[in-house]
Amino acid sequence: MSEITVGVVVFPGSNCDHDTEYAVASFNGVRPVMLWHNDHDLQGAQAIILPGGFSYGDYLRAGSIARFSPIMKEVIEFARKGFPVLGICNGFQVLLESGLLEGALSRNRDKKFLCCQTTIRPVNCSTIFTTQYKESDVLSIPIAHGEGNYFAPPEVLESLEEHEQVVFRYTDSLGQVTDEANPNGSLHNIAGIVNRTGNVLGLMPHPERASEKLLGSLDGRPLFESLYSHIASL
Repeated sequence: MSEITVGVVVFPGSNCDHDTEYAVASFNGVRPVMLWHNDHDLQGAQAIILPGGFSYGDYLRAGSIARFSPIMKEVIEFARKGFPVLGICNGFQVLLESGLLEGALSRNRDKKFLCCQTTIRPVNCSTIFTTQYKESDVLSIPIAHGEGNYFAPPEVLESLEEHEQVVFRYTDSLGQVTDEANPNGSLHNIAGIVNRTGNVLGLMPHPERASEKLLGSLDGRPLFESLYSHIASL
């Protein structure tokens, strides 16, 4: 297999960019390249990751300023051509502000910043990001956000469910979807969604922080494995 190149976007205020770079580089044959927010060159990336953090200080709304950065013009075009784009936490917020995903993220239900381990379940294992999971899997993956409360109008929620665009849900340790297991109040316990064409995924939990035993969980690795397997098959 030839080397896979993955672009990791760096905004002013990103704080998970090097965590993501480290996780990406932990796979044989995968090379991360760091893409600065003012750049227009994607450096031959075959997939793009928007990492977590506080892009542009999260002024106005989380992700709202990053959406207008020069690099996002390229990322939006890249996504519209069908190439894979993954947004993690703040990256998910940027994808929503960019219109690449539907809905919005508001303040957590209890108005507090949450930084803790959470449990999620993959509910659609047919996407390019989830083929290495099983729907019976219960994953331990951390969150760290203040604005992770997913919201969308009823017609959008209905469409997301109908087209199986909900990819991850918050659950209890048995994989049951309950209100108690929902850390931030997200509608339908949504932790991650994909676009209609299936090449853009946004999720609030941090798979890069669950990518090796030292971090306490390997449950994030299959997401990257799924993505790389897809790229290698092209």
